[in-house]
Amino acid sequence: MIPEIQQVYNKAFTLEKYEALLKDSFDVLGEERVFRVAETPLFVPAYLRDRLVEAGESIIEVITRPDFKEISKNAIPAGLEVPNEDEHTGMLAIDFAICKDENGMLEPQLIEMQGFPSLMAYQDYTSKVYKKHFPVPHDFTPYFNGLTSETYLQLLGECLLNGHDPKQVVLMDLHPEKQKTRVDFAVTEKQFGIKAVCPTKMTLRANKLFYQLNGEEVEIKRIYNRLIFDELQANPDIKLPFSLQEPIDVEWVTHPNWFFRISKFTMPFLNHRFVPKTWFLEELPEIPEDLENWVLKPLFSFSGMGVKFNVTKADIEALPERKGWILQRKVQYEPVIQAPNGLVKCEIRLLYLWKPEWEKPKLCINLGRMSKGVMIGVRYNAEQDWVGGNIAFFPAQ
Repeated sequence: MIPEIQQVYNKAFTLEKYEALLKDSFDVLGEERVFRVAETPLFVPAYLRDRLVEAGESIIEVITRPDFKEISKNAIPAGLEVPNEDEHTGMLAIDFAICKDENGMLEPQLIEMQGFPSLMAYQDYTSKVYKKHFPVPHDFTPYFNGLTSETYLQLLGECLLNGHDPKQVVLMDLHPEKQKTRVDFAVTEKQFGIKAVCPTKMTLRANKLFYQLNGEEVEIKRIYNRLIFDELQANPDIKLPFSLQEPIDVEWVTHPNWFFRISKFTMPFLNHRFVPKTWFLEELPEIPEDLENWVLKPLFSFSGMGVKFNVTKADIEALPERKGWILQRKVQYEPVIQAPNGLVKCEIRLLYLWKPEWEKPKLCINLGRMSKGVMIGVRYNAEQDWVGGNIAFFPAQ
């Protein structure tokens, strides 16, 4: 996106350096790569950085409205409500496609958002790996709001631990050793002492949760939640030793209800130049004639599952019911990253932290993804080159 910097980077690129980057990327995990890391990071011009910040702020204005819990009350599927919800999410991720406006300038367009963590620790780690192996200008940064690696990690640790002993804080996910995000779990444990624990390995007694640590039973005071309900529903044979729907004496970051409240469900409430028009399908006045310019998405799915890009009137009419779906104006990704073998599309995910006492979340760091296909996610580009997960660097403010 900044041609001069990308040209210097591409000239310095070699497969040997890339293999060294990959080794360092997953060294903390002690495994071969578990997802595709892009050959290059993203070099983002200042004006696009500012547009990303503006777009994020427009969304924050909605999720900090006094009536937000009221307007999002139907976001949580029946039977999946978790008790003891806090006042707001502790983390926030907002995904933007990089497109071009009518004047040929780069602009972000909202794709999705989640009141849920992303690779919060790994993104700091991967930024250092790129800088170690390839030429990244010293005055470019992946952070926002004047943060540095040191101050970001300090803030992240405060949000994760909330003053608790690290051994009483666990990262909860289903079979964490099998998750593609497990490299982030490893960095989190190395940096903060927080272990990843499967909920099937926990014990509930008198409304308190426990797990085994080196043969010792330890009470869990706080859960860093990475569990997505879709996985539980997709694996009905997995039985948890407790119900997430019963009151448990534990703190959450983030509370599971925010995964639903801040999600595709929020998009019809947004109105901004960097947010594509979105309808709850059940509230759609009439089916648009230009359906080729729209995308049909299930409200309650993740990683692009169930999305219909080439939607037809028959697809909509065949649905058993329209509730649970949105129709979103299609976003046209612009191939803007110069790879040796052509131009590549990308997304940028803004990552926020939100301490309990703050009035609104704080933009901290980012995650980038490059793609040559229709779908952006890493799983959809495994066989390509110059695609995959990365991070964006911006001119320091």
